[in-house]
Amino acid sequence: MTETPDVPPDDGELLAVPLAELRPALEAVLMVADQPLDDATLATAVGYPPGEVAAALAGLAAEYDEQGRGFELRHVAGGWRFYTREAFAPVVEAFVLEGQSARLTQAALETLAVVAYRQPVSRARVSAIRGVNVDGVMRTLLTRGLVEEAGRDGEHGATLYRTTGYFLERIGVTSIDELPELAPFLPDLDELDDELGELAAASASASTSTSTSAPERTPGPTA
Repeated sequence: MTETPDVPPDDGELLAVPLAELRPALEAVLMVADQPLDDATLATAVGYPPGEVAAALAGLAAEYDEQGRGFELRHVAGGWRFYTREAFAPVVEAFVLEGQSARLTQAALETLAVVAYRQPVSRARVSAIRGVNVDGVMRTLLTRGLVEEAGRDGEHGATLYRTTGYFLERIGVTSIDELPELAPFLPDLDELDDELGELAAASASASTSTSTSAPERTPGPTA
């Protein structure tokens, strides 16, 4: 009688060879996620079958609850994400409010101005206008309640941001329409993309020209 090998349950297609232990890998990915991630997305990220990932996530959530951690792993909006545990909300609130008493840096003010006049706008667009990475500054503005998420870019799927009611309250206006007419002084996004492309092409051309056309120096006569 021929033995039939055991066939594992169909948990979906096996992905790439895992690079790390499942639970720590899930924690690492969730730690940097800015939105809930579903089982399939996490499975792709860590290289484990979706069934194993789902079981590990449920186990982590239960483990955090049992240990009384200051954070919890929730399944919301079809995905998983870390949240501060409600019991520690007063501590977090005190920390955030204390941080809001500090003055905004010049970088934060510039970034906030771009969001105010170009909203809704993605981080990439803000970075392009300012010429620097604004991830850290945007996190500060989000923490202080001055900007908030405003959906997704239909073309690229990037998160869009806008100013909040708290922002209007802080600057003493009731509507974005009351902001000073500064928008014309900001570069048009399409023109900015063209200019960046031209600068990149010119830089590459100059580099190639320098490397190919520089004359060789002929050694002079020795003394």
